[in-house]
Amino acid sequence: MNTPPHPDTATPRDLVGIGIGPSNLSLAALAHPLAELDAVFYEQRPRFDWHPGLLIDGARIQVPFLADLVTLADPTSPWTFLNYLRTHQRLYPFYVAERFHIQRAEYDTYCRWVADNLPGLRFRHQVDAVHWNGERDVFEVDFTRLDTDGEAEAVGRTYTKNVVLGIGTEPYVPDPLRPLVDAPGVPVLHANDYLAHRDSLLTAGHVTVVGSGQSGAEVFLDLLRGRPEGREQLLWIGRTEAFTPMEYSKLGLEHFTPDYTRYFHALAEPVRDRLVAAQWQLHKGIDAGTLAAIHDELYRRTLNGGWPDAVLTPGVQVRTAGRIATTQIELHVEHIQQNTRSRLTTNAVVLATGHRERPLDRILAGLDPYLRRDNSERPRIDEHFRLVLDPSVTASGRNVYIQNAERHTHGIGAPDLGLAAHRSATVLNALTGKDNYPLPTRTAFTSFGLQQQRQPQIPPARRPMTLTPLREGI
Repeated sequence: MNTPPHPDTATPRDLVGIGIGPSNLSLAALAHPLAELDAVFYEQRPRFDWHPGLLIDGARIQVPFLADLVTLADPTSPWTFLNYLRTHQRLYPFYVAERFHIQRAEYDTYCRWVADNLPGLRFRHQVDAVHWNGERDVFEVDFTRLDTDGEAEAVGRTYTKNVVLGIGTEPYVPDPLRPLVDAPGVPVLHANDYLAHRDSLLTAGHVTVVGSGQSGAEVFLDLLRGRPEGREQLLWIGRTEAFTPMEYSKLGLEHFTPDYTRYFHALAEPVRDRLVAAQWQLHKGIDAGTLAAIHDELYRRTLNGGWPDAVLTPGVQVRTAGRIATTQIELHVEHIQQNTRSRLTTNAVVLATGHRERPLDRILAGLDPYLRRDNSERPRIDEHFRLVLDPSVTASGRNVYIQNAERHTHGIGAPDLGLAAHRSATVLNALTGKDNYPLPTRTAFTSFGLQQQRQPQIPPARRPMTLTPLREGI
């Protein structure tokens, strides 16, 4: 189980992780056997939770179970999904089930098992700021320890030679709907909170789902299955021109390999920006099985004659919205292809409008004088997932690493679970200056450019890194 908070100390740690989502949990799991690495990870939430509002019964993650926290970097690790099954005496049932893609709820439970058993994880610790102390040649990480009610209990400071940011994403709410989400009354909620409101949504008069990606499809299907036949009263709209299946061909999936990540990183900034926008169907489409299940359920409801009271309309964007008294919401919508506008009334809205990277500016404000930025004022990130900082910081071998906030430099695979273990291994190899996790030199059959990008070598340390002895309780 997690050890109690360690007292502040002036001795710098080797690594402080900020955030405990799948990315930093992967890093912590792969760092665990490196006995001389003194690392601690801080998270303001009371425990590990992975999109709890979207753990809909039957919903599956869109990557194979091999894309767990560690397997693609170290299949012998004790923190693999298969070892989780073995520990819980579920390996044979899983073998018989023949499921390559596991349920989302099971992935969440697996990650919580890892989080509950790894040392060095500090939940209820909110990191407030990161500063560079040039005199001591270390980073200062200021944090607030929270009590069981989420209130401030104590403040502290940790000194560290390296920092890794893994603060993840946050729900995105379009501006026209933000005032409705913040106001009480008729439910307007992000899909991230869907399960907490599911019972009331199943009994609401008319429900609108906004968003044509995977989350929107899963919420619509769950509502459809749970509402009475002939009285479904459901509307599903989205901006995309069709309810489009995700690109899932074998060669298409090679865009989620380290080979493509290296190729993408070497491209010019304007080309990278154009590609991220153009490749939406590789990661924002809908699983073909989910689309089939929706059609099957709609078709089943026509067997006794008539059509279900469900409207599915792509190519629609919400322009503005407002409340009508206390029981309805009015959506002002526009059909993009027809160039027509209309007003829709509904009793509840679920916003399946996705997630966006949490801004790094607040937590990195203390490092702003040392940050190097691109032409769009975004942090520059090198091939080893390190922020490009002023040489006065990095010359001493001190670095800030980034997890799941590098799409602009590393491509659409940045948030993909299948690349988490490889990225964590890359970070640990670069941080220690050792080949702790030998990484493959080639991972795809596709040659993405005429000039091949090779696996980056472990950077030579400007100053040999000395790992401090592992302290008790960490």
